[in-house]
Amino acid sequence: MAGLVDFKNEEEVKGFLDNLGIEYSYACYKEKQPDGCHRLADYLENIKKDFAAAAKVLKQNCEENGHSESCYKLGAYHITGKGGVPLDLKAAYNCFLKSCNKGGRKSLDACHNVGLLLQDGHVNDKKPDPVAARDYYTKACDGKFSASCFNLSAMYLEGSPELPKDMSKALCYSERACDLGHIWACANASRIYKLGDGVSKDGAKAETLKNRAKELYRMQKEAEQITFGE
Repeated sequence: MAGLVDFKNEEEVKGFLDNLGIEYSYACYKEKQPDGCHRLADYLENIKKDFAAAAKVLKQNCEENGHSESCYKLGAYHITGKGGVPLDLKAAYNCFLKSCNKGGRKSLDACHNVGLLLQDGHVNDKKPDPVAARDYYTKACDGKFSASCFNLSAMYLEGSPELPKDMSKALCYSERACDLGHIWACANASRIYKLGDGVSKDGAKAETLKNRAKELYRMQKEAEQITFGE
């Protein structure tokens, strides 16, 4: 692929993309590179729109190479049945668990998804496991994944037989999620301080957090408008 590609020239673009497919296939099957296999799966999914072929590559790369990103994406395929993959939440859980434990770019997302499936009872014969879910949310939250911090705050805010209500922890995780940009976490933390629900009442902190929620909401709406305008 020497030289620059004229992306206004349909033939040049087609040649460029075909060469990419060859390059990724060679890296995957000849050089046995797990990253090359994952790039091949992305190519098949996004360029060729061949989801069944992408699923096969993801499955091989996850099961044989333990590639974290491939395991995460294969888990997502199992959630929706994409590419002819069986719609199987337990299989999705196992894929996300591999990705979570392996580490990598999508591992925090994977840990969060493990927590969701455990909390909703999709793993152990429809029996929710909030304690195990908490542990995976905590792992993701410690890695600054805001949704996991928010879910932890909600668990302690609502309480359950396995995890009793704890307003101090609910506030702690709400503030952590708020710091990471979670709008509803800011709103919840503001309300807890305003009411003094299980913690000392603090009107100033309540107002600051409410304003933070409003600012995040404004920023989100502006971003949506820009995306729509493009």
